[in-house]
Amino acid sequence: MPTTVAASALTPLTTLAENGGHHNSLSPYLTGFGALGALLLLLVIVTRFNRD
Repeated sequence: MPTTVAASALTPLTTLAENGGHHNSLSPYLTGFGALGALLLLLVIVTRFNRD
């Protein structure tokens, strides 16, 4: 049974790999700076609650 699942998943993965998965609606800079901002916010929150 697992080989059937792997075979059925192979076609969409191959299509995604050939197209590169790029979306014009997502800016890499916006995504990167948004992730950086979220991680920095989490860092500040964690260090505020870690006052032993």
